[in-house]
Amino acid sequence: MKNDLNKIHDEIENLRKDIERHNNLYYVKNAPKISDAEYDALFDRLLELESHYPEFTDANSPTRRIGAAAPAHEFASVKHPVTLLSLNKVNSEEQFIEFHNRIAKLLPEIPSEQIGYTVTPKLDGLSIRLRYENGALVLGATRGDGSRGENITQNVRTIRNIPHYLLGNEAQNIPIIEFRGEALFHTDDFAELNRKLDAQDEKRFVNARNGAAGSLRQLDSNITANRPLRAYIYDIIHVYGGSFAAHYEMLEFIKNAGLPRIPYAKYCTTVEQMSEYFEWITENRDNLPFEIDGIVIKVNSVEFQNRIGAVSHHPRWAVAWKFPSHEAVTTLLDVQWQVGRSSVITPVAVLEPIFLSGVTISHASLHNEDEIERLGVKIGDKVVIKRAGDVIPDIVKPLVELRTGDEKDIEPPIVCPECNSKLSKPEGEVFRRCPNRFCSAVISESITHFVSRQAFDIEGLGSKQVDSLLEKELIADAADLFTLTPEKLVPLERWGEKLAVKIVENIEKSKRIPLQRFLYALGIPGIGEHLARVLVDYFKRPTELANEQQSDLFAKHPTGKISIFQKIRSAAFEELKEIHEIGPQTAQSIIDFFTDDHNKSFLKKVFRFGVTIEEPSLDEESDEKPLYGKVFVFTGELSSITRNEAKKLVIEFGGKVTGSVSRNTDYVVVGENPGGKYNKAIRFDIEILDENKFIEIIKQK
Repeated sequence: MKNDLNKIHDEIENLRKDIERHNNLYYVKNAPKISDAEYDALFDRLLELESHYPEFTDANSPTRRIGAAAPAHEFASVKHPVTLLSLNKVNSEEQFIEFHNRIAKLLPEIPSEQIGYTVTPKLDGLSIRLRYENGALVLGATRGDGSRGENITQNVRTIRNIPHYLLGNEAQNIPIIEFRGEALFHTDDFAELNRKLDAQDEKRFVNARNGAAGSLRQLDSNITANRPLRAYIYDIIHVYGGSFAAHYEMLEFIKNAGLPRIPYAKYCTTVEQMSEYFEWITENRDNLPFEIDGIVIKVNSVEFQNRIGAVSHHPRWAVAWKFPSHEAVTTLLDVQWQVGRSSVITPVAVLEPIFLSGVTISHASLHNEDEIERLGVKIGDKVVIKRAGDVIPDIVKPLVELRTGDEKDIEPPIVCPECNSKLSKPEGEVFRRCPNRFCSAVISESITHFVSRQAFDIEGLGSKQVDSLLEKELIADAADLFTLTPEKLVPLERWGEKLAVKIVENIEKSKRIPLQRFLYALGIPGIGEHLARVLVDYFKRPTELANEQQSDLFAKHPTGKISIFQKIRSAAFEELKEIHEIGPQTAQSIIDFFTDDHNKSFLKKVFRFGVTIEEPSLDEESDEKPLYGKVFVFTGELSSITRNEAKKLVIEFGGKVTGSVSRNTDYVVVGENPGGKYNKAIRFDIEILDENKFIEIIKQK
């Protein structure tokens, strides 16, 4: 028993040291080595052990501290007038309701609907404190450990949306007033900053939050001045000789004083209203100009706040309702090696199932052997996984600190897991390949890709159905799908006449296909949806049909010009590699595909069975579109339409949308809280459209 306790004590001490080290790397040195999910796993494990073994309690434990790290020595230390507390967090509506019920119990005589809350986005930046004396900015400081921070006044003065003097007599006549806010980058500005750092061969920032912290804590304020930092103010923490009755009243004062008030603030009285706000901001999260990781909910009444009180780490009257994490920690159970449509063998991680971003995750991508070596991951490791959107998650890294010694190395296969052919790995390549062109897995994967939604979009056909058709030898390749009849399909298990008829109808409907989807369906190595579109757009130039190509079965365009598809399949290597985003490796892949005899036969077979390519209009006709040749840039939030919808409209009418402002830009469309693109548009004297003017132009077209 004593030995077991010693092991527990050692683990607790090691966790404390690791957390302290990562706190210092993140908050002081601005050089994080682990993700938030990995940090949370260490922190939660320490909390768990400390709760089960109170005899090992230590007042200096990271779990007992208000902040995370002492201020850096390069800056003068300043004491805060009040402790700048952290926020407790909830991760679901149920947990938020529990928070609300606790508030109601602490205010028993107040009807629930009269408590009232101020709700704002939870900004993902660096917490700052601002001090104004008689309306003049005299101090800017970091939060530090909550009690003391770093004096970064000179750097704060370089943030363009922080006024050096407050507006209005009321604000200017207050002897001392202190605010709390967040310094951050707008998403577009951060991307542009990293592009500049890349161009200067300097180290780029890991994320926008880390970039803001690193920029504000430069010893040379000239460096900070050249970073596109912004600030948003969300609280008043001290007023000399005065007070406010409610938090929303503070936000109004912040706005009237000329400070950048946190946007999208709302006053709510019911749980339903706050849940609706959370749903709204979750849906619009990607359209906001900055990164957020949830919402902040505060009891609005200052009197109620004082009655409810705080604990050493956080106020009881406020909570952060965080978005579901895009990262989580689970166990790597095994690695399976799968054969892809291009014969590449890829490792797929088998995970202990875990719920993340709305779905249960049991597999993750490991990409290739080089990635496995880079990660240093082993079977049995606790691993951080990351998921964005609907794609298969990635393994970010193993939690080496939590290894037990029972983990096993990942061994790559020597033979194909499907056909047992000896695998090859050409020099300089990261993948092993199955050399057998007729490997059942390669054929199955290529046909499944062919019928997928982004390709021929044949509803009712998926990997299981494709495997069934191959097993019964009804098809040998994707072209054979166009020979199927209901009579052939009905005998198959679980198909039935109704389903068989429907699938054949769907196959028939798919025969007319847009060119970019056809190119994607072919499975040319390196050509995904985006590059298929790049090829089509590039070759949309009118070219007279050459005599030697007159006999080509699929060369002639309805206009009498050479078809776009024929231009692509007969393009020279030198031309292909010069196309933006294509490059020499992909260019050679295109050449190899269309000169391969097997692929030539497959294409003839596809067209013989009735497939027709729908090609876009040639560029000589595209200049008839109302926005042809016009270049648009969007910045800020649009209210009546999403930015993605607006961009699609521009493209539909022949215009182009780019991510940065240049002298070639025709219009900059500006929504609420615009980024640095707005200032650049003014500097370049580019026409600026507000949302109403943009909609008006679109309607006229």
